[in-house]
Amino acid sequence: MLRRRQNMSDQINRQLFQFIEKSPCSYHAVEQIKRELTENGFTELREQEAWKIEKGGKYFTSRNGSSLAAFCIPEKKLKGFHITASHTDSPAFKIKENMELQAEKHYTKLNTEKYGGMLMDSWLDRPLSVAGKIIVGDGEKLTEKLIHIEKDLLMIPRLAIHMKRGAEDDALNPQIHMLPVLGDQTAEKTFMRTAASEAGVNENDILGTDLYLYNRMPGTVWGANGEFMSAPRLDDLQCVFASLQAFVNSEGREYMNVFCAFDNEEVGSETKQGAGSTFLEDVLWRVNEALGRTGEQYRMAVAESFMISADNAHAVHPNQPGKADLTNRPYMNEGIVIKYSANQKYTTDAYSGAMMKHICEKAGVPYQTFHNRSDLPGGSTLGNILTGSVSLKAVDIGLAQLAMHSAYETAGARDTEYMIRALQEFYRG
Repeated sequence: MLRRRQNMSDQINRQLFQFIEKSPCSYHAVEQIKRELTENGFTELREQEAWKIEKGGKYFTSRNGSSLAAFCIPEKKLKGFHITASHTDSPAFKIKENMELQAEKHYTKLNTEKYGGMLMDSWLDRPLSVAGKIIVGDGEKLTEKLIHIEKDLLMIPRLAIHMKRGAEDDALNPQIHMLPVLGDQTAEKTFMRTAASEAGVNENDILGTDLYLYNRMPGTVWGANGEFMSAPRLDDLQCVFASLQAFVNSEGREYMNVFCAFDNEEVGSETKQGAGSTFLEDVLWRVNEALGRTGEQYRMAVAESFMISADNAHAVHPNQPGKADLTNRPYMNEGIVIKYSANQKYTTDAYSGAMMKHICEKAGVPYQTFHNRSDLPGGSTLGNILTGSVSLKAVDIGLAQLAMHSAYETAGARDTEYMIRALQEFYRG
């Protein structure tokens, strides 16, 4: 039994690493999700068109190409919604307009700015490349194209220790110390040419860019017994992947199963495609209307609904255990982390926390609890933002990880399977 479980976790981790490798930014993550949904019989709906929906149907829609919602209509009378929410974005460096600059007449660099709250030093001395979206104009219309430059293209070199004179030199300034090197002086004016070639378009036709740096290092399983794994963007692609696997492999009875993956969580979610937008509410309301249901029936369904917001949590750190709460101390490979906050940074309350524990127990999955230390503010996530527009019962959970917001994060090798099993139990209703 243990051997079978280990083999299952190994297979899941390989699939997770493939998903992460093909999802260097939120646009590509949504493309991967779309591909898997289509392969599993889902039909895409465009927000700009009228929706024709049937009972028993499976559908998805996206916004901005970086957020997505998918849903399965039950055959029976719709009682409510079972929703999971995770996010597609991770902290990164975004490339500015007029991006190239020369240094010392010997180096070509790119001008970038921070996206989200990152551990900047983790981006130093790693092979980097570029992915994102470009807008192409051909005189008649604007077209969006995704690009993913799959080669070691950039590096942000660290200053040698011999050149540092004191502690003040360790403070990294993103405008001075963190600009990636593209090449020597011969690389001048090559970046947009490379991007155009990758997209198969004329360089002069590119009118806009949303391009990000990403860490090229692949994911790996490590430890004396293969108990840990490390990869870029585990926060929050680990939860996106687990939620998607649970969603496509589950069937609800009276509840409409909904899978949501939002962009821009790392910068506050208050965008047209973020959790603070109308996206979730728009999707649920349009489904209700397409099924010929009344506004009263919609509000009754929302009142019967439950949402699981899945975004990773801080594990107790092996070298700095004092940063964790005194009695709520999550560890990797010990299952689902249920997150609580008296100041409502997390949406979990007594009822929703108990419901999540009940789901885990039915699935045979371990769970643990997280509070921030009382003298540390901590962060927030999707749950309390989403319930501000769609008022339903909700819980915030995640998987324990180290080095959150590093360019290379660490998590438990068994936990992704735990998350899939728990969310499958939830979706089965």
